[in-house]
Amino acid sequence: MIELIPAIDIMDGKCVRLKHGDFDLKTVYSDDPLEVAKRFEGLGFRRLHVVDLDGAKTGKPANMAVLKSVAAGTALTIDFGGGVKTTDDIDAIFNAGAAMVNLGSVAMKQPERFLEWVSTYGGDRILLGADAKNGKVVINGWQTKTEISVVDMLRDRVSKGVMTAFVTDIGSDGALAGPAIELYRQIRQAVPELDLIASGGVSAVADVEELEDIGCAGVIVGKAIYEGRISDEELSRYAR
Repeated sequence: MIELIPAIDIMDGKCVRLKHGDFDLKTVYSDDPLEVAKRFEGLGFRRLHVVDLDGAKTGKPANMAVLKSVAAGTALTIDFGGGVKTTDDIDAIFNAGAAMVNLGSVAMKQPERFLEWVSTYGGDRILLGADAKNGKVVINGWQTKTEISVVDMLRDRVSKGVMTAFVTDIGSDGALAGPAIELYRQIRQAVPELDLIASGGVSAVADVEELEDIGCAGVIVGKAIYEGRISDEELSRYAR
C-alpha cells in the first residue's frame, strides 16, 4: 500500500500552506504546529514531512524551535527540509530531533556534496527533494526556475545511488486540483527503480489511489487534510 505522509509547512512559526509555491498566497491553518502534529499521530501516522518555508526562502533553516517542539512532543519520524546548505545545518537538524533531512536546492547546485552526505549519513537519512514546474527543476524555495529536466536529473541521481525522492509539482501544490499524474507516470517509466514520493495537488482519496496505481511509493498530503477534503477515517486507512 502507498504510504500517505502528512505535511506541515512552517512560516513564522505557524502551520501554513502556499498556493502554487507563491509566498504571497499563503493560508495560515494553525498557530501551533505541535497540536497539528499530535492530531496526525492520533490518527495513527508515524511519519511527518516538515518544510521550513522561511528557511527555503532565505537559505538558512529558520524554524528549528518548531522542529524541536514537534520532535519532543510526539514520537513521529520527521523529515525536515528548507534552506539546508551545510554539514552544520544537517547536524543541527538531527540534533533537534529529525530522523531525515530533505535536501533540494543544494542537491541541484552541489550534487557531489549531496552525494557525499548520502554516503556519510546514509541514504535512509538524506533524502532528495525535487521541485518541478512544467517538468523542469525549480530551486531556492520555488523562486528560481532552471532548464534542467526533472526526469533527467532523477535518472542521473539514481545512477549514483539515490533510491528515494520527493517530487513536488509546484503548479499543482496547494491548488487542490489533482496531482501531476502524467509527470509522475513519466518518472515511474523512466526511473522505475526509484522510490517515488509524490507531492502537490491531492484533493481527495481518489488521487491517492491513482498515485498508488501508477506505482508511487508514497504521497505527501497537506491542504486536503487541513480543509477536510480527506476524512479522518480515510486518512486512518493509509496510516502506518
